Amino acid sequence: MSEARMTGKPLPDEQPTQDKPSVLRVTRDGAVATVRVDRPKVNAVDPAMIEQFLATLAPLAADPQVRCIVITGTGRFFIAGADIAVMRDLSAENQAKMRRWIHVQRAIEQAPKPVVAAMNGHALGGGAELSLACDLRILSTQATFGFPEMRLGLFPGAGGSQRLPRLVGPHLAKRLMIEGEGLTPQRAQELGLVDVVVEHAEFEATVTERARRLAAQPTATIALLKRVVDEGYGLPLEQALEREEQGVADLIGTADAAEGLQAFLEKRAAVFTGH
Repeated sequence: MSEARMTGKPLPDEQPTQDKPSVLRVTRDGAVATVRVDRPKVNAVDPAMIEQFLATLAPLAADPQVRCIVITGTGRFFIAGADIAVMRDLSAENQAKMRRWIHVQRAIEQAPKPVVAAMNGHALGGGAELSLACDLRILSTQATFGFPEMRLGLFPGAGGSQRLPRLVGPHLAKRLMIEGEGLTPQRAQELGLVDVVVEHAEFEATVTERARRLAAQPTATIALLKRVVDEGYGLPLEQALEREEQGVADLIGTADAAEGLQAFLEKRAAVFTGH
């Protein structure tokens, strides 16, 4: 595998996708940046969308003024999964381009700030896989959630077969992927696949409120926490504790930690800066 494919950097032969109309719209509300997917009719994933996601997420993750990222969709869909017309090309080259969806998810997981999956509509296949990489998953009551790939003779091969078992255990994960049924919001929440279920009429307001609350948190601390948990998970306990110790050493040098402790002593609300 080439270095570009391992790192998620754009490939030379994929640069022309930047000339195509963007299917992602980015808006800012203070410290919250929202990335909205708008690719009619169902916000299906294709190589151009993948490259646009990678190009969009990198500067947002690096921008200290952005302290929370929200990913959402348009219309009836969050993201419906891979574009089947594209997936019909079973060549190794095409499949490698589609496989780069996992780099989008890693960019989300490694972002040094909270990332919210605001699932305004159906989150299926690749859309459900993307949400599993996010730190908070909010689902509208008008949406369904699931992994229907088995109906196409496929399985969730862009992160789902690995993240889902880590979330709900291997037996339940296999059953959900084998059966491939769309889950109601309530059932998805019961299984721990989504964190918050919201009436559709209240969806936008709820997402805004939760994102602003996250942006006001000590995001420097959140960044370190995400890294420590991800790097320590699966390690033997002694090694994981060593990784935690390194994280704490980094933490005590942050302005957010100093502000939180000082604010407690002064009996006032902390004002975090994300540094």
